Amino acid sequence: MSNETINNHSAFIWSVADLLRGVYKQSEYGRVILPLTVLRRLDCVLEPTKPKVLEVADRLPEYLENRAPILMHAAEESFYNTSKHTFNSLLADPDNVAPNLRNYIAGFSESARDIIDKFDFDTQIDRLDQHNLLYLVVSKFADLNVRPEVVSNLEMGYIYEELIRKFSELSNETAGEHFTPREVIRLMVNLLLADDDELLTAPGIVKTMLDPACGTGGMLAVSEEYLRHLNPEGRLHVYGQELNAETYATCRSDMLIKGLDASRIRFGNSFDNDQHPNRRFDYLLANPPFGVEWKMVANHIRGEHKTKGFAGRFGAGTPRINDGSFLFLQHMISKMKRPEEGGARLAIVFNGSPLFTGAAGSGESEIRRWIIENDWLEAVVALPDQLFYNTGISTYFWVVTNRKSPQRRGKVQLIDARESWTKMRKSLGNKRKQISDEQITDLTRLYGAFEEGPRCKIFPNEAFGFLRITVERPLRLRWEITNNTLAAIAADKKVAKLPAPAQQLLVDKLRTHQGADYRTEKTVKAFVRYALVSVIGEKPTPLVNAITAALAVRDPDAPFITARGNPKPDPTLRDYENIPLPTKRVTHETDTTRRLNTPEYQTAINDYLEAEVHPYVPDAWHDPTKTKIGYEIPLTRHFYTYTPPRPLEAAYSERCQQPEAALASCWITSDAWISPSAARAHCRYRSGTKTCTVPTFEAASATLRSGAGRSDGSGTRRWGLAIHKVKSGSRPVSWM
Repeated sequence: MSNETINNHSAFIWSVADLLRGVYKQSEYGRVILPLTVLRRLDCVLEPTKPKVLEVADRLPEYLENRAPILMHAAEESFYNTSKHTFNSLLADPDNVAPNLRNYIAGFSESARDIIDKFDFDTQIDRLDQHNLLYLVVSKFADLNVRPEVVSNLEMGYIYEELIRKFSELSNETAGEHFTPREVIRLMVNLLLADDDELLTAPGIVKTMLDPACGTGGMLAVSEEYLRHLNPEGRLHVYGQELNAETYATCRSDMLIKGLDASRIRFGNSFDNDQHPNRRFDYLLANPPFGVEWKMVANHIRGEHKTKGFAGRFGAGTPRINDGSFLFLQHMISKMKRPEEGGARLAIVFNGSPLFTGAAGSGESEIRRWIIENDWLEAVVALPDQLFYNTGISTYFWVVTNRKSPQRRGKVQLIDARESWTKMRKSLGNKRKQISDEQITDLTRLYGAFEEGPRCKIFPNEAFGFLRITVERPLRLRWEITNNTLAAIAADKKVAKLPAPAQQLLVDKLRTHQGADYRTEKTVKAFVRYALVSVIGEKPTPLVNAITAALAVRDPDAPFITARGNPKPDPTLRDYENIPLPTKRVTHETDTTRRLNTPEYQTAINDYLEAEVHPYVPDAWHDPTKTKIGYEIPLTRHFYTYTPPRPLEAAYSERCQQPEAALASCWITSDAWISPSAARAHCRYRSGTKTCTVPTFEAASATLRSGAGRSDGSGTRRWGLAIHKVKSGSRPVSWM
């Protein structure tokens, strides 16, 4: 492979942008250059067999429907073109370049034509033609020699990838949706394949890989390159699916240019239009969009979750509607080869949300529980922020596998790579940092070593689980008749249904007992019934309960209310506690009732209550019917190192204990050095005026030493009246 060939051809193609300036924005250059690069490469590849293809096409009868296999055989490629035009012939008729170019594109086989159609190149033909640029641009590409004997498939692939990279960097506002920085992909692929070097070097090895959100295909390209360097005789068959038409065309054309099977790249939404059904893969990786809602496919996903359960893709649960990240992960897990088939490994890029969003029992927590309790989560890697083009937020790799090595079983590795970055000389959108080759090597080694250290923590699976218990306290009430409780009765909806005169009579009747205090619910209800009968002649139970509730006030010293011999809980005092799971290896089960009733779990709850709750609220208890198991991955907490702040006195001393002439902005009181603004405010407060004259430093010091003029004020702070701002050679100053 010649770097000179790659660089020269990339520069030549890029020079076409000079023709587009003024008509196209920089971020739009790719809409012209990428499809024309594809067309020119296909034109060069088909050139030797073009006459034969035209001859065969002319001989084929009109009624023959399946012509493609015959024409592909004549072209000796997986695609063909039956148009009489080539790039050179297009230039022979300058006045009809647009219609002839359309005719040329229409002559391609369906697979190749689909790529150009998805680029929406027809729109660009009109735009170029309207600005008299079409002939110039086509003639520029006609001068580009990318014949296979000059530029190999591999070299052409690198040229095309370089163009994709440049255009993606120019489109900072949208690049992150479809393009992942190459150094991030290299690190991701290294970690995904790190433990499989021996497996992948076997002669003639063939593996498969899927990216269900493949964008421009960068992850698939880097992965294929990784295996090629590791084992030239090995083969990685890459598959992908992409929702965006333009980036789908970019990815598929990249595969076509490299001589790979472009038909494995499919168009559509992976959630409701899975283009690789019933197929499982050795490796999977993805960088799905962050925080994108899935409302448009919600009915399909929820229907599959409800009807198929774990036989479908989303059996573990569904996340919040505004973030579909976990849907991608579940989709990918469903595509993993089963352990009996050799197993699979996957890597996915997430933001911080999937680590901890969602309380115990929520969709997100249940998905985390499903993954961790099945012992599939191998590692989480915290990346530096500002790595991506369209977001500066922190991101994370999740590595998931159903074939962990023996030393990793039952454990999860956390790696802190947040400081593994170098600053870019020039920012690209939100991307201001990059990971160097040396740092990629270092992180790969750290991952493979699987040893505890400052940047690597290893925990058992159950360390990420917790019991979410509901702590109740008894409802303690007394009942009183006051202006406030009478107002509450007047505002009650059930009382409001009475006729207006009856409402007023009821309130007046109760007011005659203002100041009364009842200690039991039984006595207050007896009084309410008496009042109702005397006013309206009846005592309906709903009205009795409503008035009783309005008269109630909480009192921590009152007896607690009971129902069937048990204390009623007070909703306003309800609290929740998270208790670490017992250190016992478990396997995933949908219904956790049996597990929650085991002695280990009951003991964990009771011990926690005795140690952390009852010493402060002895009357508290937990409601076992509301206990849930949750999972979260507080990665940053595990790497947090507490640094105590400097004492305030030390900060004052650093700033203020200097030679007098250097104290340009330090103020002194009888207790401490304070800021000028605080000194001014205090001076005004003490003098009661807006003008405050500050004495000399010597006078201030003498006043402080003598203790004169001090006042205790509130009794908690002793203020010095003498305050001085020292400036070299300055005279006493006044403030207005």
